[in-house]
Amino acid sequence: MNFIKKISEKNFDDFVHLQFQKFSRGTFKDRAILKVKKSKDKYTINSSPEFSNEMVRMMAEKIGDEKVMVTGAIVSTLDLSGKIEFKEKKQFQGVKRYLLEKEMTKKEILSLLDESPKSFFGLSFTANENNFLKIKPKAPKVGKPGKGDEAPKSDFCKMVTNDPSIGKGFIFEKSDFKNAEIKHDFVIEKIVMPETNEKDFAKIREMAKRQGKIIRHSNIDDVKSVKEFEFLA
Repeated sequence: MNFIKKISEKNFDDFVHLQFQKFSRGTFKDRAILKVKKSKDKYTINSSPEFSNEMVRMMAEKIGDEKVMVTGAIVSTLDLSGKIEFKEKKQFQGVKRYLLEKEMTKKEILSLLDESPKSFFGLSFTANENNFLKIKPKAPKVGKPGKGDEAPKSDFCKMVTNDPSIGKGFIFEKSDFKNAEIKHDFVIEKIVMPETNEKDFAKIREMAKRQGKIIRHSNIDDVKSVKEFEFLA
């Protein structure tokens, strides 16, 4: 389940918390952009990079017992040497970019996601004939709001799946649709500091929660709507 769907159901788990760690107070417009098309039993989901790690996890879960060819990059401040076999490593100002081109199992992909949840996974692979994922192999840049009626871009990730639970997780307003475009505003109203004896300010900052709301702007089959979901994560 993606983090927006979790917030709509008031499920503020650790994965939702990770999405907001980098945000200060303020309003951040045009985030978590989606463009979804449904054709018979197939969903084509294009998105901005906020959903990348979740999409990698969703697609990895579709892999059977066989290995699949995985290409792309993992971007991290951590040293992942010894944890993954990479084709090349690039580094700039402490940020490492591990380039991958290797066969991997479902377990290997999921283990990497679990061991390094703060890393960015820009991976592409085909789980089976009905499910594939393509993500740009680079660190995402902060998106800029669209100007006027110009739609923000949703071309960083592309997932194709025949799993209705995934499709309905992204477009939960209407189960039977043809085209949907979604964008969100993140409104961070308060930084909630933890009650802790921890002295390391960096760790305290990571533990701090963001309180605010998500404003969801949707256009589903030419029907527009706006919804708000409060959160503390």
